[in-house]
Amino acid sequence: MTRSSKSPGILLMAVMVATFVAVASPGSAFALHRVNHHHNRFLHRLRGILWNPMFRPSHDSLIRQNQEIDRIDLPRIQDDDELEALKASGALVPIEESDALKIERGLDPSRRFCRPWTRDFVADLSEAYYRQFHAKIQVNSAVRTVKVQKKLRRHNRNAAPADGDTASSHLAGVTLDLQRRGLTKDQIRFVERYLFYLNALGLVEPEEERRHWCFHVMVSDRYSDWRQTQTIFPRPPAEEPLMAPAVATATAMTASK
Repeated sequence: MTRSSKSPGILLMAVMVATFVAVASPGSAFALHRVNHHHNRFLHRLRGILWNPMFRPSHDSLIRQNQEIDRIDLPRIQDDDELEALKASGALVPIEESDALKIERGLDPSRRFCRPWTRDFVADLSEAYYRQFHAKIQVNSAVRTVKVQKKLRRHNRNAAPADGDTASSHLAGVTLDLQRRGLTKDQIRFVERYLFYLNALGLVEPEEERRHWCFHVMVSDRYSDWRQTQTIFPRPPAEEPLMAPAVATATAMTASK
């Protein structure tokens, strides 16, 4: 009677000790590590599936951005002295806040500059966005120098290089990063559609960066000439759904025939 009453307790203790030894043993630690490794890989793949932007960052996109900069024959701005010289000459113009556009507070005032056609682009996009959602587009980043980009690379391994065929297009002042985090699905889709048509026309090269949740948009100088052709068409009234520029142009041209 006494032996049989003690047996379950002894058996339970033996199971607990065996479990502890198994978990604490190097082989089990390795097994747990493998399980965690596979689990992390699964989560990484799952996040990759769930992250499905229209404009994924790619090596080819960086190549295209640099090819466009080379075509325009723009310099990669090396330091603050070169940056200030370009501002003084008017080659770089200030980005100013408006009823439709705001600038991230942490962006250095000395780097709230870009090329004139890039400023025209963000002014047009922010106005279209505001007319649709009564909310502002935010600029998170604009022109950078090579010195700034190298410093950024030390803290962000995903940042583009400061030189070479895949160098950051921010170095030429043609690119802006626009806030994506916090936008609704409708707002994201609106910006994506807007960029899609301009990209199809060869006017912008966009990417949707996952790490910083922003729209990285390089703007071609061709945007200036294209923009002038749009002024002959009336802008849609505020209460009507706003179409991307290329669609609005095509609609207006069809109606005028």
